[in-house]
Amino acid sequence: MITSSLPFAFLMNQSPMELFHHGGIIMWPILVISLVGLTVVVERVIFLIRENSTREPEVVEKMLERVESGDVEGSIELGKRSKDFVARILTYALTHKDQSLHNAFVRASNNELKRFQQGVAVLDTVITAAPLLGLLGTVTGMMATFGALGASGDVASGAGAIMGGIGEALIATAAGLAIAIIGLVPYNILNSQAEQAKHDIGDASNALELIIKKSETTAS
Repeated sequence: MITSSLPFAFLMNQSPMELFHHGGIIMWPILVISLVGLTVVVERVIFLIRENSTREPEVVEKMLERVESGDVEGSIELGKRSKDFVARILTYALTHKDQSLHNAFVRASNNELKRFQQGVAVLDTVITAAPLLGLLGTVTGMMATFGALGASGDVASGAGAIMGGIGEALIATAAGLAIAIIGLVPYNILNSQAEQAKHDIGDASNALELIIKKSETTAS
């Protein structure tokens, strides 16, 4: 009888569809959040590949050099031709430097960092919710087990239903934990990429501020 071996289904070459079926109704929300997490990961991977391919740190250095030499307009024109996100920030800040260089830089920085942080909160929710749903599957599976035990009156006559409930609990728990563990890898990568972007922006900000103050000191 198949149900009697459900607690050990993961050791008995069960197909993914069979595991999903034996995991109970809680497997549906687990499937939904896993698809949401997968969608976020794929979209973020595409985003990071695109952003990394457009990085031009040498353009950022040339922009700062032109600002240092007093050619602000030349620096802006150079930045407008670049797709580098740091170059875009510098371009926006220099364009509005007569109003407020600092505020313009902060506004442009926030807009760029927001792009890097998109999807991170969703993935965090998936990582948090997956093991909780697995735990809920454990509870419902054990409830089914005790219900079958109470209905049958003894373990021997209700062995199939009891083992089925235990199997449901184990499969749901394993699925939830697997999603959370696998999701931690891209989640940490996304956070590290956002921190790297913040570092690059901060470095450019400090360099620009030093150049501006040096120019003001020299002029005075």
